[in-house]
Amino acid sequence: MKPVGSRRDGATLVVIDMQRAFRDAGQWQVPRYREIVPVISRLQQSLGSGPVFTRFIRDEAETGAWAAYYKRWDEMRFPSGSGAWDITMDVPGEATVIDAPTFSKWGPELAALVPEGAEMVLAGVATDCCVLSTALGAVDAGRFVTVVSDACAAVSDEAQQQTLALLELLSPMCEVVTSREFLAR
Repeated sequence: MKPVGSRRDGATLVVIDMQRAFRDAGQWQVPRYREIVPVISRLQQSLGSGPVFTRFIRDEAETGAWAAYYKRWDEMRFPSGSGAWDITMDVPGEATVIDAPTFSKWGPELAALVPEGAEMVLAGVATDCCVLSTALGAVDAGRFVTVVSDACAAVSDEAQQQTLALLELLSPMCEVVTSREFLAR
């Protein structure tokens, strides 16, 4: 993956948690999940090789506060090898897949793929949880984050709007744009 020269050149598309656990009926279902799939596909085509896909995979140890979390969301206690954690989109051969048992996917693996000062383009689910957490971590680490609003989905339309409004407050470190605006750059 090449480092970013300008904000648009070499931007890294990071697709957050497009998995069966969030698509299919259940406690974590994201209602507009299927609507964002074609938008993410267009972004992939535009940005070319080197996308990053992430997967939330439950840590079966459920340490600390995670025990209380999974007590609330008891139907989501899938084992780490469960098909519920499968990515539902086609993952290109040159893509990197990062697994994490945390909301934020920002960490050393992703930091190595998105150099300091580079642009990370975020898409996926859920805007109000894993996308938000990942954006905050990346911004704190000095990365430019572009959240493509119609390539993300939240647990509700209200949560989507509230989260996007919060992210807009982080400008210029975090920018919220539509896919049309992003692709027109």
